[in-house]
Parts: sequence; C-alpha cells; structure tokens
Amino acid sequence: MKKTTFLIVGKHAVLEALKNPSRKIERVFLTEDAQKKLNRENQNLDLFKKTPVFFKSRKELDNLCGRDETAHQGLIAEVEQLEEISLKEFIINNKEKNINLIALEEVTDPRNIGSIIRSAVAFNINGIIVKERSFPSKSKLLYKSASGGTEHIKIFKVANINTTLKYLKTKDFWISAFDVSAKKDFMKHNWKGNNILLFGSEGYGLKAKTLENSDFKFKIMMNENIESLNISNTVSIICHHISHFIKSR
Repeated sequence: MKKTTFLIVGKHAVLEALKNPSRKIERVFLTEDAQKKLNRENQNLDLFKKTPVFFKSRKELDNLCGRDETAHQGLIAEVEQLEEISLKEFIINNKEKNINLIALEEVTDPRNIGSIIRSAVAFNINGIIVKERSFPSKSKLLYKSASGGTEHIKIFKVANINTTLKYLKTKDFWISAFDVSAKKDFMKHNWKGNNILLFGSEGYGLKAKTLENSDFKFKIMMNENIESLNISNTVSIICHHISHFIKSR
C-alpha cells in the first residue's frame, strides 16, 4: 500500500533528505539556480540520480508552500515518512551505556520542535519522545527549523507521556524534569547513566502529574530579571552541557 506523501522545504531539509537512503522521495521541485548551487556544493554526490526533478519558478514554489509562507530557498521535496521503530524496540536493542532521550509534553509549535530536533542531533541525543496526537509530523515549518536534523534522529510517537515515563523507569532510566518551579541547578547533577530530559509546553510547562513521575526537577540558573528562556534555547543549553559531561568522563 502506497504511503501518503507531504512536502518539506528549504535547502538543508531537502539536501539531508536526498542524502538519506532511508527516505523515500517522490519528486523534487526546484529552481535551476538551486540545482546548480546544490551540485556545485556537493560534487562528490549524485543527488538527483534516482529522484524525478521538476524545475519551477520561485513564484510557483511560493504557491506550493501555500499558507505556511515558509522560506523554501528554491527547494521543495515531496517525501514519505521514514520507517518508524517503537520506543520499546529501541530500548531492547540499544547497548549503549549512556542513553539520553528528550521527552516533550504538549509542545506543539513546529518551529520550537524543529529547533529542538536540530539541537538534539547537534549534541548527540539518542531520540525524542513526543505525544502522537500533538506532534505536527508533516509540518513544513518543523522540517525547515530542524535544518535536516529529522534525517538523523529517532522520533518516538507515544499515546501517553506519563505511561511511557513509568515504563522507562522500569528500564533503568532517570526522569529529569525541567521546570521554572525547580530549585536545583542542572549543571551540578551527575548525568551518568540513562536519562530522560523532560520538557513541558511553551505556555504552562509540565503538568503536575508529570512532575510527580519525575525523579529530579531542575532549572537553568540565570539572571532573575528573566523568568525563563524559549524552550528550544533551554533544550540547546541543557543538551550541550550533558554532551560535554559525557565526553569528559
């Protein structure tokens, strides 16, 4: 049965999809200038060998983007979703000593999620857990903000975050919640072992029940005149520190 397709836009999102042998690409729409630039910058790769290419004007690409008005940079690809692995399969098959996963509760802004994916890949996070019903899996904005990161990380879609956290506790994971109400500095924690980095919605943070299921509650210590950072900035800082912590051990 043929899978449904959707559009992704932007140079890095499309380029990484073209380079990913696991990503099925139906066709690429692009300007002639964009193709020349891609071929010039990737001379050792035959990017369009197995992909139907359709040349379009920038205006035609604008129309394909529709109401999103996402900056396409002269490149749009029609793709299928990647094959997914369940979180349980991943846990069973993974042999690493330090597994670090991000879990997002009710985070819905595609730009924020895309930026979180980008940071997670940059700092070697093993995967991202999202609530299936609130994850915008076909959003052009998400793929553009992720800047190709979606091709390099596993995204685990689950029905219920709290049920998932309880399961992960039985598999020797520590649940660390990041919340403005927390008192502990995350930089003073020993991040050895398997960790779930838990973040709540952009508006009201983590739910009370979710905080109860956490082993630790942390915050980023900063100037008291600013209550909090944007969630994607918060995730970047935390992931960078944990990546450095693991490398230094």
